[in-house]
Amino acid sequence: MNTVKVKNVVIGQGIPKICVSIIGTTKEDILASANKLKDVPHDLVEWRADWFDDVFDFDCVKNTLEELRKILGDTPILFTFRTANEGGEKAIDKDIYKTLNSNVIATGLADIVDVELFTGDEYVKDIISLAHSNDVKVVVSNHDFDKTPNKDEIIKRLCTMQDLGADIPKIAVMPNSKKDVITLLAATEEMVSNYAHQPIVTMSMDSAGLVSRLSGEAFGSAITFGALEKASAPGQINARDLSKVLSIIHSAME
Repeated sequence: MNTVKVKNVVIGQGIPKICVSIIGTTKEDILASANKLKDVPHDLVEWRADWFDDVFDFDCVKNTLEELRKILGDTPILFTFRTANEGGEKAIDKDIYKTLNSNVIATGLADIVDVELFTGDEYVKDIISLAHSNDVKVVVSNHDFDKTPNKDEIIKRLCTMQDLGADIPKIAVMPNSKKDVITLLAATEEMVSNYAHQPIVTMSMDSAGLVSRLSGEAFGSAITFGALEKASAPGQINARDLSKVLSIIHSAME
């Protein structure tokens, strides 16, 4: 399987990379959170821009990205507008969504953008094409906050993301039973063993799915998300605790 290198971070190799999400509503909140990361274990930082009050004013978005880059230095930045349809804070028209991501890509300030699979194939392809022409990586994602699809459907969605040109396919699902968590882990292992050409990211949400956020090295998920203060998704744990557990698992697997 190929790895994905973003700045000095190699995704898909060794311990799953820790991504910490910033979810402030104002620029001041966002930058304050970024400054707190200096003492928190992390490999990547996700800016969840759907939380940002001024996200539809692109000058404000660009200015905030510029300030984030100054604070974060060489830490890779993942830009994400999570839509209301997939658990995000705001609804957004598909054309505006495409324009927002395209404008972010053009700044060169974000290293990775997140594009939701169900935005539509043509939208996804256009954003991926623009991103790759600007040396920006793309996470193509899907979030199901209601249920866990069956194993074949999870694999199908990940394969579709890969076929569309995703650098990193990602799926997050909601478990309604312990068996649902096992379904997600089994799909992850099968995808990595039989179909994946690059790193994938999977997780089962909520407290029931916590094991999936910790066991990526065993089953094949390359990135896990940790919380700085407030979790951006159900089931996230503090990044410091996450780092400790990942290190223990890694040591035991060597």
